[in-house]
Amino acid sequence: MFFGKKVTGPAEWLLVCLGNYGKQYENTRHNIGFMAAERLIDKQGLRCNRLRFRALTELIEFGGARVLLMMPQTYMNLSGEAVGEAARFYKIPSDHVLVIYDDVSLPLGKLRIRDKGSAGGHNGIKNIIAHLGTDVFPRVKVGVGAPSHPDYDMVDWVIGSFSAQEKKIVDEALDRALDAAECIISRGVTEAQNRFN
Repeated sequence: MFFGKKVTGPAEWLLVCLGNYGKQYENTRHNIGFMAAERLIDKQGLRCNRLRFRALTELIEFGGARVLLMMPQTYMNLSGEAVGEAARFYKIPSDHVLVIYDDVSLPLGKLRIRDKGSAGGHNGIKNIIAHLGTDVFPRVKVGVGAPSHPDYDMVDWVIGSFSAQEKKIVDEALDRALDAAECIISRGVTEAQNRFN
């Protein structure tokens, strides 16, 4: 089970949890990354309220490493600005930049672990790839499902809220996503893929 505690010293990893800031976006599908960060913060009695690198941050111990937990405050499509700035500051290689985010191509609650790949239409990931200059960085994709009707607007879907029934599935998925993130940091992507994909 995941754990975290505040530490000092330089970050060895970035744990980037994607979302959009603002009350209107809380608990929406596109904010699954923020929800994961908030779950970690709440369960461990941590805070993530220091504004650095255009993100809310906290340096924690997670997976046996010093990890900078980040919630970019740039809006989703500019997330790479925050990630690139932090990675350059700490001289963190891209394979130590771990991103948790939503994926509409996966069923609700399903996880997919990847060590690299295209943005797959996700603007936050597209911007991170642009600012890191590579698509080789680990990610935990959390399924939020797709609208059942083909005419449903995708933007409306991803900024829509979860139902009470969906929220139970999401809560379990967030715990698994954090376990997967801890596994990636402590044991590597291959181990996490074997356990969580």
